Amino acid sequence: MPMKVMDATLSNFDGVFDKFKAEAPNYKANLILFLADKDPATSLSWCPDCVRAEPVIYKKLEVSSDDIALLRAYVGDRPTWRNPQHPWRVDSTFKLRGVPTLVRWENGAIKGRLEDHEAHIEQKIDALVAAT
Repeated sequence: MPMKVMDATLSNFDGVFDKFKAEAPNYKANLILFLADKDPATSLSWCPDCVRAEPVIYKKLEVSSDDIALLRAYVGDRPTWRNPQHPWRVDSTFKLRGVPTLVRWENGAIKGRLEDHEAHIEQKIDALVAAT
């Protein structure tokens, strides 16, 4: 089964996340990747760590033999993300501190996470995907 990718923004996250959770039992690994939005002027992420980590994460997930669901959750533009009251910063479940953040979602909870400074490290991505 190829990797299933779903995209969400702040405005539609709850609905997409509900669908992601409902389909989670169909996959061996369920991951949520919190990312910075693309800058409309350049079509590139405004976040240098996201630019560095995204290709590595996608490469590792695409070559995995596991059935993987990936929810890409876009945090917004730089001013939106920098707000200390950003919904995912203050959310009791996610408690985001940086982007990108890759989390493993299992049985209704976060079972592991890679934050901005480590989300591009291949061995850590492999370990997060393989976690049981």
